[in-house]
Amino acid sequence: MVAKRKQDIEADQALVAAPRSFAIAAGGVATGEDFAKLMSAVMSDVIEGRITARDANAVCNAGGKLLQIVEMQFKYGSRIAEERPVFRLV
Repeated sequence: MVAKRKQDIEADQALVAAPRSFAIAAGGVATGEDFAKLMSAVMSDVIEGRITARDANAVCNAGGKLLQIVEMQFKYGSRIAEERPVFRLV
């Protein structure tokens, strides 16, 4: 078997150490499914020691704010849309 070079070993370790949640976050969170995948990946990353608890806390706080925005849009968005007059060009 061929011995691996030091650069190859370091590259392999960097790939293993890369948090899974980074790839999901880089793709954006647009749906509930995206959000669930991100939070699941964050939990896995914390358990495996890929990210710190402090970073996970920041992600969870930001996720909570995102959910509040969605909730406010759901509660108040439809009423505002119904009250707006619809203008049509004739």
